[in-house]
Amino acid sequence: MNFISGLKSTLVEADRILVIGCPGSGKSTLAKRLSRALDLHYVSMDRDFYWLPGWRKRPRDEIDRLIADAVTEERWIMDGTGLNSFHLRLPRAEAVIWLRLPRYACLWGVISRAFRHLGRNRPELPAGCPERISLEMLAYVWNFERDAAPLIEAGLREYGLAKSTVIIRSRHAARQFAALRA
Repeated sequence: MNFISGLKSTLVEADRILVIGCPGSGKSTLAKRLSRALDLHYVSMDRDFYWLPGWRKRPRDEIDRLIADAVTEERWIMDGTGLNSFHLRLPRAEAVIWLRLPRYACLWGVISRAFRHLGRNRPELPAGCPERISLEMLAYVWNFERDAAPLIEAGLREYGLAKSTVIIRSRHAARQFAALRA
């Protein structure tokens, strides 16, 4: 079986897929495309769990309850890294796609997205959360590989998903991957 065939069969057979990665890597774009291609319910962690209008973050116990409810569903694709909820999501995931693009590509993604949507809502955010950019976000992206990647790797190992995780390292590869059909 070649690489692309293996990816296709993994995805076609999976009913619950996590799409994770650094902000600006294209998680939402890929998850929405795969949602349509694989007929899976699309769940945005930012929109559905984390944020309330006015960029107010939900209380942690409410976030966990919402995630715990969502992952009991039989078929979904969820975008968002959310390390604090790996213990809820990874046991239910059948496949993980990790967009592990270079730092500069993620920075470009965050900055270009901010200019495209500045002052307006992206579909992946709840109403009342207009797009914005901050030094804090840029620093998070800059340090993501150093700070978050080791925690992601540990979580994937802990839940037995390390060897079956699909790692995508470029936007071109993500577009090719999204073009896969059953």
